[in-house]
Amino acid sequence: MEHRVELLAVGTELLLGNILNTNARDLSQLLSGLGLNVYHHTVVGDNPARLTQAVEIAKGRADILITTGGLGPTCDDLTKKVVAGAFGLPLEFHPECEQSIRDYFAKSGRTMTANNLQQAYLPRGCTVLENRWGTAPGCAFCVDGVHVVMLPGPPRECLPMFREEVTPYLAQLTQGVIHSRTLRIFGLGESGVEQLLRDKMNTLQNPTLAPYAKEGEVELRITAKAESVEEAKEMITPVEQEVRDILGDQVYGADVTSLEEVVVPMLAKQGLTLGTAESCTGGLIAKRVTDVPGASAVLQGGVVSYTNAVKHNVLGVSQEVLDTQGAVCEEVARQMAQGAMRVLGCDLAVSTTGVAGPDSDERGNPVGLVYVALATPDGCEAVELHLGGAAQRRDRVRTLAANHALDLVRKYCLKMNNEE
Repeated sequence: MEHRVELLAVGTELLLGNILNTNARDLSQLLSGLGLNVYHHTVVGDNPARLTQAVEIAKGRADILITTGGLGPTCDDLTKKVVAGAFGLPLEFHPECEQSIRDYFAKSGRTMTANNLQQAYLPRGCTVLENRWGTAPGCAFCVDGVHVVMLPGPPRECLPMFREEVTPYLAQLTQGVIHSRTLRIFGLGESGVEQLLRDKMNTLQNPTLAPYAKEGEVELRITAKAESVEEAKEMITPVEQEVRDILGDQVYGADVTSLEEVVVPMLAKQGLTLGTAESCTGGLIAKRVTDVPGASAVLQGGVVSYTNAVKHNVLGVSQEVLDTQGAVCEEVARQMAQGAMRVLGCDLAVSTTGVAGPDSDERGNPVGLVYVALATPDGCEAVELHLGGAAQRRDRVRTLAANHALDLVRKYCLKMNNEE
């Protein structure tokens, strides 16, 4: 049976944009892994009439309804009352839930107020979903062929409850699994990836192949539906190899989240150390490298040479070049990287210098003009980048510049590995 899932998030703060609805994204991914297809995402405010209307619509088009939020102790936490009422179920007091709530407060050393006990009222005949991460229990029930699951809104409670309590409940409803493998691509835009893989994407049915644009890169997801995860992986493997054959080293990793997650292990494996000399990126490259566990084995240090004085006095950039060509030029990028190698005593060093915006610099260099260089024992490579016009966001220019710097390091490591 093909199930239709709807996620219904309750909370005015979501509609106002005060809180990002990350539950929708994360639960959709978890449901996909169970072989359940999410057909609709709905967000509704803390309003009984509008919530009732949303539930009635969901009842008519989904056979699994999962709500998040509105299970707390305050007067605007109305999800249980409205949803249970829409399915004709009264709320009943659960003494075991009361005890769990009291135990939670006792362990945390906080004083429980009387209104917390309203969280112990749940729909008659429901399956109680234990909340070991907060005070509000969840619940699940089935009426007229529609399975309803109610979860608290805070992700620190919602997601572990789904994994520990809801997954076993839903697993008995599904046949087969959906499994995905995500390839990360740098150096091609979404349209470029789609053009190269269009024929493959149009002919594939299971597995499927779909590109998604990310910040300065592309995510390519290969998804298979099968009887087991192992079978799905076997179906995905040949498709992944075909993609790699077409895109080459522009595929920088599989099931990873960032370039730095790939670069740090590559450097460690080859016993190489890295240094950074950053102007327009302001330390972003070093920060991203140190976000990765094990970075201490590879990152020697970094210099944020934001002013010309630091470029000259610390990194040894030629004052003549700074005076005649300005800080934003290829030669300055090269000398910054070479200076970082010397000052930091590292095997490799990357540098960035450019115009992040929002305005052109004093020499008229446009926003988005960035030079990135990589100094190695074999010499120094530099690239000129044009990362957008005056409308480009400052943070995006910096992110893209850091991506290009990390990718230079990655490709050098690939080259060294191929030569071994």
